[in-house]
Amino acid sequence: MSPTDFDRRMLEALVCPETRAPLSYDAEAQELVSKAAHLAYPIRDGIPIMLVDEARKLD
Repeated sequence: MSPTDFDRRMLEALVCPETRAPLSYDAEAQELVSKAAHLAYPIRDGIPIMLVDEARKLD
């Protein structure tokens, strides 16, 4: 696994810290997306950054 790869099995355990809703994986953007909170959490070096302050707001 390269440093930029994300282990998709983590999706089963991770939820949005803001809403506790499930997340979806956007491989192209390297983000975990919370549709409920309209936030996208970055994945850096294969590690999801699950901080609301680090998330990108979605339109």
